[in-house]
Amino acid sequence: MPAQKRTKKVTKAVEPTENSPLPVATAASATNAGGKRVLLVDDDVEIVESMRTVLESKGYEILVARDGNQGLVLAEQENPDLVVLDMMMPKRSGFLVLERLRRSRPVPLRVIMITANEGSRHKAYAEMLGVDDYIRKPFAMDRLLDSVQRLLS
Repeated sequence: MPAQKRTKKVTKAVEPTENSPLPVATAASATNAGGKRVLLVDDDVEIVESMRTVLESKGYEILVARDGNQGLVLAEQENPDLVVLDMMMPKRSGFLVLERLRRSRPVPLRVIMITANEGSRHKAYAEMLGVDDYIRKPFAMDRLLDSVQRLLS
């Protein structure tokens, strides 16, 4: 499937199927975010919907992948400005996605890793891989929004 062209007045909410992501366009304002594109990679539907609602309300264009493999495909096809990546997912973990993104791109994508894991070793490993921010679940949406705005400003 060829990559979609960027637009500043359309938010692309991607609801993937088992084998491939399918874009679904919804209207949104891009006044605050300048049309920046954020890829959410998480298998938790409630968390994704919460993040999507908050980020779209600020004008970000949102892409959604429900597992690590779909996240890699969308990152390559859609070239988002930022990836919000869950650590524990089916098919490919957030660590494997982050490693692949860091190896395959000449200009690194900004990445925020989110996790329910309390371990400090995981945070240290994510930082070693070059994650831009690390947020533990549960988190306040203001915390996520602050990080997104800081990394995309």
